[in-house]
Amino acid sequence: MTTPAQMPFNNLPELPPEREKIETVKVLRQLVKSSIALAELKGLASTLPNPSILLNAVVLKEARASSEIENVITTQDKLYQALSAKGAEVDPSTKEVLRYREAVLYGSNFIKQKGFISTNAIISIQKILEENNAGIRKLPGTALRKCNHK
Repeated sequence: MTTPAQMPFNNLPELPPEREKIETVKVLRQLVKSSIALAELKGLASTLPNPSILLNAVVLKEARASSEIENVITTQDKLYQALSAKGAEVDPSTKEVLRYREAVLYGSNFIKQKGFISTNAIISIQKILEENNAGIRKLPGTALRKCNHK
């Protein structure tokens, strides 16, 4: 069934989904395979001199991809150059993606230490992203318009 993009689709299933619908034999078999692969990766990562390099690479790639949604474009080369060249001139888009990376790592470390995410942690993450002390918005008002639905 196709619907025009402007019409809401209100026939969504209730959440959470029924266990029987998501815990299928196929899904559980894949879960076992994935768990084995993650265990192998964890074992191999521990042999690296700096295992956090893997996490940093994944976070940096995610930060770049997510920033592209907001039309902030840079390259992996520029990001790694900016990380390795202290004090070098870095373009604004690359700086913004590096702030995104810093915010993700901050949030991840916060959760590792505390076991939860707090409002103050979210404010700290926002401060890293935006480089200001705006805090939580008092009035609602963000509207996404002219979204490209593919």
